[in-house]
Amino acid sequence: MPEFDHRKIDLGRPRMRDRGIYLLPNLFTTGALFAGFYAVVQAMNGRFEHAAIAIFIAMVLDGLDGRVARMTHTQSAFGAEYDSLSDMVSFGVAPALVIYEFALQDMGKLGWIAAFVYCAGAALRLARFNTQIDAVTDKRFFQGLPSPSAAALIAGFVWVMNEYGVAGHDVRLLAAALALFGGLTMVSNFRYYSGKEINLRKSVPFFVILLVVLAFILISTSPPEVLFGVFALYGLSGYVDALMQRFRRKPAA
Repeated sequence: MPEFDHRKIDLGRPRMRDRGIYLLPNLFTTGALFAGFYAVVQAMNGRFEHAAIAIFIAMVLDGLDGRVARMTHTQSAFGAEYDSLSDMVSFGVAPALVIYEFALQDMGKLGWIAAFVYCAGAALRLARFNTQIDAVTDKRFFQGLPSPSAAALIAGFVWVMNEYGVAGHDVRLLAAALALFGGLTMVSNFRYYSGKEINLRKSVPFFVILLVVLAFILISTSPPEVLFGVFALYGLSGYVDALMQRFRRKPAA
């Protein structure tokens, strides 16, 4: 009986090594993945400020890889899957472990359950986003809090507490509530502004550049407080939008 040759299977479909992968956008994705892993390592070593900063760096790199891929026309299915897996590590696992190591580990079951709710919420949020990306009609809004923003909320909280010398044990209930808030809001149906209609290649008025400069100055004055405040307001914006829509429907009814 002739030996079965596995190389003859699916010869009509090009293999990954034949097609290759685009280097530039995947470099940014790899950098985001490394930053997320670095945040976990630093949290295990008790360096929570470094862990929080690493999560913010992962957020910046994650925002760049997609835009670089679109601007250079290097989008690929491999890049999309790689980006999703990187997001799960950087914005799902890393923030959950950072907040657990910082404040939740002394709470017993409630502590790790709160951290798991956040981690599971991030996984469900990414899975829903990947399956509904083509079905969403209004690209101006996300459905549910984006996982990078939820991660920034957790990282900002840890960074602020560490900046003021507040021990995680003293704010463990607040940390647990924040982890639950982030995890549940990620899988909610609340709308969050996406900013996808912003075209970076389009000319803008001079005052827009001035506002960007002022934003950098504001962040540089006190990064922990400003970043945490910005993402806390963004996290609450979905609830405010839902309330406004509810009040608008009542007069119409």
